[in-house]
Amino acid sequence: MLSREQIQELLLPIADPETGKSLIELQLIRDILTKEDHISLSLVCLETDEAKRMELEQEVRERLREGGAENVHIRLRDATDHERSLLRRSGTAEGGEEKLKGHTAGLEGHELLREDSGIHFIAIASGKGGVGKSTVTVNLAAALARKGKKVGLIDADIYGFSVPDMMGIEEGPVVEEGTIIPVERFGVKVISMGFFIRENNPVIWRGPMLGKMLRQFFSDVGWGELDYMLLDLPPGTGDVALDVHQMLPQSKEVIVTTPHATAAFVAARAGSMALQTDHEILGVVENMAYYQCSACGQKDYIFGRGGGARLAETLHTDLLGQIPLGAPENHVSELDFSPSVYKAGTDTARLFDDIAERIIIKCE
Repeated sequence: MLSREQIQELLLPIADPETGKSLIELQLIRDILTKEDHISLSLVCLETDEAKRMELEQEVRERLREGGAENVHIRLRDATDHERSLLRRSGTAEGGEEKLKGHTAGLEGHELLREDSGIHFIAIASGKGGVGKSTVTVNLAAALARKGKKVGLIDADIYGFSVPDMMGIEEGPVVEEGTIIPVERFGVKVISMGFFIRENNPVIWRGPMLGKMLRQFFSDVGWGELDYMLLDLPPGTGDVALDVHQMLPQSKEVIVTTPHATAAFVAARAGSMALQTDHEILGVVENMAYYQCSACGQKDYIFGRGGGARLAETLHTDLLGQIPLGAPENHVSELDFSPSVYKAGTDTARLFDDIAERIIIKCE
């Protein structure tokens, strides 16, 4: 089985005609996954001519076949206008001294945290655990990416990290010239404490150590150009939530709750913390809002009704959406398998697309 590094080496000679740079160096070949004798990857296309796109896809396929790979799945995605302008600048820099990494692989930590960075920071919070906050986070991130946004995701739930597993991420980040390169999945760049803890060992750090790790996630990771940075906060109003509010005064917040009255009551504490620290609340997402029968379509409100709407009213914000109780029908044999991310086009994915659209309107 070919490793990720071997695949990148095989594809390194494939160059973009406009800049003459390797597609690997330009980070136009992404989401590389290997599973047994299968390879899956995403190819970001600068070309609009369909024949040339097919030629490029065939070249990628043939080079991988020469390396011994027979089962290759390639997803084609059009480059956004921002990606095109970014790559054009990198290809015309005088003297070639302006490294591509400066454009596509790294914002310095202090620049990332500057209020004028142009990045929309969104913290996903809840008052208590078990309401599906991380599920909402990973699906919202994937929905924003489907809309062409450049998305980063920090799994800041340092005690209960779960994002890598939920997104089906099997490889860890790599280090290039002292910079940690986040793992990309579903078009989302991800970093998590889960990448650095072996054997699922518990994290027993004190508050100051947690804050230091969170700062490293900003300063030592090459995030590249981002439109949105999502932070999956631990439940409640503890040290990490306080650190985020102090580090990112420009951050906005989404509160996740279930319809149950008690869950909504506890979630109001997280919302109150955001308001007291002058952080805008973009809205409330009501998770597990109902169970819908797949056979007859009837909705059963097994956790009650109205908790999300009451919470939104209490916090003087909007109810962004209501997500049904359920899990994606993803099969473990699929190359893009993930336990918790709904595939584009499914009913629940469309609900997250609607929430993402409302957030984009509010932010931009």
